[in-house]
Amino acid sequence: MRMMIAALLATANLLMPINSFAQSVDVEGTISKIDANGLSITLNDGKTYRVPEEFNFEGLKAGVKVVVFYTEVDGKRVIDDLQVVE
Repeated sequence: MRMMIAALLATANLLMPINSFAQSVDVEGTISKIDANGLSITLNDGKTYRVPEEFNFEGLKAGVKVVVFYTEVDGKRVIDDLQVVE
């Protein structure tokens, strides 16, 4: 019985999607450019971050300080969350 449980656990671990590599990272910066049509925000460090289609750009403009929480997907930085720094 122990061997069967061990085999099931081992199989479950192999079949689970590997998402431990997709970790959210945060960065603080100032918005230098907003592209609402291209769904992206560029910070003063020159890096561009993609936003989801339902993202609300209200209140965001160049010069606003933000903290961006993002995940890298296929080499692109995709915003998970964004907070304005006051």
